[in-house]
Amino acid sequence: MSIVFVPKKLRGKAKINQETIQRLLDENDQLVRCITEYMQKGRAVECVQYQQILHRNLVYLATIADASPDSMPPSSNSTSNETSVSTPTVNGNGGA
Repeated sequence: MSIVFVPKKLRGKAKINQETIQRLLDENDQLVRCITEYMQKGRAVECVQYQQILHRNLVYLATIADASPDSMPPSSNSTSNETSVSTPTVNGNGGA
């Protein structure tokens, strides 16, 4: 069972530390492997169930990251990367 399942009476009281986050990342890794395996076997129902758990875990991790006061600031290279990513290319030749 996913570690994100927390009884209602304990919600908001769980300590979020590096170990908890790593366990969740490891769980997500296993979920992706299971999803891939089930997709190859054509077992769509199991895929959907694991995808829902993975989605919930990812949303939980994103929420933690957004709420974290010690999030890493963007690097000086991110501005130039954002510019290049936001510039659309036409016909694969850079818009020229």
